[in-house]
Amino acid sequence: MPGCVVHGQDDLRVDELPVPEPGPGQALVAVRYGGVCGSDLHYWRHGGVGDFRLREPMVLGHEVVGTVVAYGAGASGPSVGTAVAVHPATPCGVCPECAGGRRNVCRDTRYLGSAARFPHVQGGFAARTAVPAEQLRPLPAGLELRRAALAEPLSVALHAVRRAGEVAGRHVLVTGAGPIGCLVVAAAKAAGAARVTVTDLLPRALEFAAAAGADTLVRADDPDDAGWPAEADVAVEASGVAAGLDTCLRLVRRGGVVVQLGMLPPGQSPFPGNLLVSREIDLRGAFRFDTEFDDALGLLASDPAFDALISNVVPVREAESAFALAADRSRSCKVLLDFGRPA
Repeated sequence: MPGCVVHGQDDLRVDELPVPEPGPGQALVAVRYGGVCGSDLHYWRHGGVGDFRLREPMVLGHEVVGTVVAYGAGASGPSVGTAVAVHPATPCGVCPECAGGRRNVCRDTRYLGSAARFPHVQGGFAARTAVPAEQLRPLPAGLELRRAALAEPLSVALHAVRRAGEVAGRHVLVTGAGPIGCLVVAAAKAAGAARVTVTDLLPRALEFAAAAGADTLVRADDPDDAGWPAEADVAVEASGVAAGLDTCLRLVRRGGVVVQLGMLPPGQSPFPGNLLVSREIDLRGAFRFDTEFDDALGLLASDPAFDALISNVVPVREAESAFALAADRSRSCKVLLDFGRPA
C-alpha cells in the first residue's frame, strides 16, 4: 500500500508499505483523506518541528479520516464500514497532567506522526492505518469525510480559543492566516467574539481568513493599514514567528490575554517582556487539544462554510507536489492527500 514517509530533511517519498494487521485493542482504518499540517511541512523541509528532530524514517500525518475495516483482539467500536475521524493522541492516563485533566500536555503521550519520542510514532498517511480503537470517532450525521479532515486542526483552534478565556462580545486579534489561523477565526466566532481582526503578509491568506469569518483584514507589512486595531481584548499568535508575538503583545489591551499557538523556531525567541510586566498581560501557551476533537466534529457538521478552507485535494502518489503546494500559502490553505476509495 502507498504511504507518505519522510526519510530526512528534503527527503519525502511515497513508499510501498506492508498492510498492517490490527493488534489487540486496535482498529484498522482505510484512510480516505489526510490533511497536510504545518508540522508535516517542517519535518519535510527542516528535518524536525520545534525541538522534535527526525532520527528515523517516519510515516507522516495526524489529520486522517476514513472508514473502519476491521478490529484486533478485544477491540470494539463503530461497525465495519463506518466513516470515522481518528483522534491522533493516546495520553498515558497516569501522569500528573492526565490526572489533572490536562491530557493534551501528557508527558508520555503518543501522537500520530510525531518525532517527540523514539522510536517515533508512525503517522496515518497510508492507505491503511492501525490505531487504538478508542481513538475512533464516528462522523455526525451530515458530515462527509472531506470536511471531516479539518477536525484535528479545528480542535487545535478551539483549544487555543478556550485557553484565552471568555471571548464572547470581545475583539480578538489573530496573527497569521494559515490554515490554523483561519480556523482560530472560525472558533472565535463560534465562541461569540464580536470582532476578529487578522493579520498576514499574503493577500491570498487574508482571503481565506475572510471566508472563515474575519471582520477586518490587515497586511502585516503595512504599518499604515487602516485596519490595525488600537487595541484588542484577546490576541492569538498563530504564525509561529517572533514578530507575530511582538504584535500581539503591543496591541492587546492592558490586562488582556495573549495565546501563543504557533510553534516558534527552536531556541530562544525575543519578545517585549517589559510589556508583559507593565501592562499585566497574561501570556499563555496552547498545545494540541483533548476533548475539543468531538466539539470540532459537531461544529463541522453544522457549518458547510468550512469547505472554503479546503483549497486542494491531491492524490497521495503526488505527495511531494501536495507538500510543495501546502508550503506555498500564496496558492493554498488546507491541502488534503487523497488515498482513494478502499478496494
